[in-house]
Amino acid sequence: MAGGNAGAAADGRVLFSLVGVVVVLLPLLVAGEDPYRFFTWTVTYGDIYPLGVKQQGILINNQFPGPQIEAVTNDNLIINVFNKLNEPFLLSWSGLQQRRNSFEDGVAGTTCPIPPGANFTYIMQAKDQIGTYYYFPSLAFHKAAGGFGGIRVLSRPQIPVPFPPPAADYTLLIGDWYKANHTALRYMLDSGKALGFPDGLLINGRGPNGYTFTVQPGMTYRFRITNVGLATSLNIRFQGHTMKLVEVEGSHTMQTTYSSLDVHLGQSYSVLLTADQPGFDYAIVASTRFTTKILSTTAVLHYANSAGKAPGPLPGGPTIQIDWSLNQARSVRWNLTASGPRPNPQGSYHYGMVPVTRTIRLANSAAIINGKQRYAVNGVSYVSPDTPLKVADYYKIGGVFSVGTIADNPSSGAAYLQTSVMGVNYRDYVEVVFENNEDEVQSWHIDGYAFWVVGMDGGKWSPASRQGYNLRDGVSRYTVQVYPRSWTAIYMPLDNVGMWNVRSESWARQYLGQQFYLRVWTPSTSLRDEYPIPKNALLCGRAAGRRTRPL
Repeated sequence: MAGGNAGAAADGRVLFSLVGVVVVLLPLLVAGEDPYRFFTWTVTYGDIYPLGVKQQGILINNQFPGPQIEAVTNDNLIINVFNKLNEPFLLSWSGLQQRRNSFEDGVAGTTCPIPPGANFTYIMQAKDQIGTYYYFPSLAFHKAAGGFGGIRVLSRPQIPVPFPPPAADYTLLIGDWYKANHTALRYMLDSGKALGFPDGLLINGRGPNGYTFTVQPGMTYRFRITNVGLATSLNIRFQGHTMKLVEVEGSHTMQTTYSSLDVHLGQSYSVLLTADQPGFDYAIVASTRFTTKILSTTAVLHYANSAGKAPGPLPGGPTIQIDWSLNQARSVRWNLTASGPRPNPQGSYHYGMVPVTRTIRLANSAAIINGKQRYAVNGVSYVSPDTPLKVADYYKIGGVFSVGTIADNPSSGAAYLQTSVMGVNYRDYVEVVFENNEDEVQSWHIDGYAFWVVGMDGGKWSPASRQGYNLRDGVSRYTVQVYPRSWTAIYMPLDNVGMWNVRSESWARQYLGQQFYLRVWTPSTSLRDEYPIPKNALLCGRAAGRRTRPL
């Protein structure tokens, strides 16, 4: 299960000697005044039994899920990852914005994989961020075997938080799960076949009633809930209790109370729960949304003075109701007066008053290409080149990708395969409209950024749809859902130079092409705009044999 940082702190002393040369050079990359947190992680295969069947899991320091990362705003995270698998491996850090430093993003388009038997040290900073995030393995459908874990970024002591400190801070990783090994699932996708419906749901890597959270009567607890699954939106509820929403993916929210909460693929929410009920063991229930067959699972909310199992039935949740979910999504609002990572109120940035310089419409689709199932964005199904795009861009290696290989608007033609890269200008302010003409809910993520959700509705988007936009207190987040036959619109300031992955969080769709890269470019070579390639960067493909930078 997810562990604390005591072991990681000890590992850090070992790590310092291992990567001393890297640490000496860190001032070129990160602010020297901010604290450092060191982690040494070993990635291995191991036997796991999350649904009662033996599977080959991916473990980090022998843990499934992986260790918890706990940090404070602006902390430097030095994570040395040793790959003991028999194939290349990468970790990505969902929600950490990697300011000016997309080389560390850990996806195939930015970072060379860690070869079997080798290691790589990620050098990152939680720059101007707070909130709830997670990490996951980004290559080769490894996410279906584990290798994921939670990330908490706490506010600095001098920054006010809009609620009292909780008695404890718990991570709740929920997600669907397949009993087949990730290699079998990957083979199915490579063969052009669908994965089918998941076999079950997990809470913190365990099946029904396999995980327990202990609470003291009368105390209030923070639960950080993330959907780390592959295929389905989930609803979560606490038997006999309500949840007060306080944070969504780095944004403090208006503190609305919910009896159940929809959490779509890749999304994170923080809620406060007060142990104000008689002393029993209550069920924490997660169930699938928008599926014909309903899967569910439970964990245990255990009162320290429990007299046994709570009486009464398990709480039911919504199943296929789209309007219910849409109305709940619209009720999630930004807390304009609360401080974010800095002391100034979140609402001091008036996102709705900034002129939009470009509108980008993105439509997902399913297609059969060369006889196999694929997925596309604006008619382009992404294929990975032999060299990470960011590395090729840095060394000016031709023939790897071309900017402008995906259009700003949906295509009516047949879908095709392409290494799709969209070029945008640094400091532009863009409107992105996700258009879903399919019958399943979509979940979209953009690396390197948070964005404001300004509108979502059913039917076709048109310029007239802007009349209904929320230009005052839409929540800022990094992953957003698009309901079936519907659209979602976001505003995003392009203030982070780099090569950034825009992807479906439905992992089969992502794997089969529903993604592309956003190249945020400036002619400037100043370190104020973008860091150079890390000195310890692995080099692969057409960049193999080159040098990073002089030592």
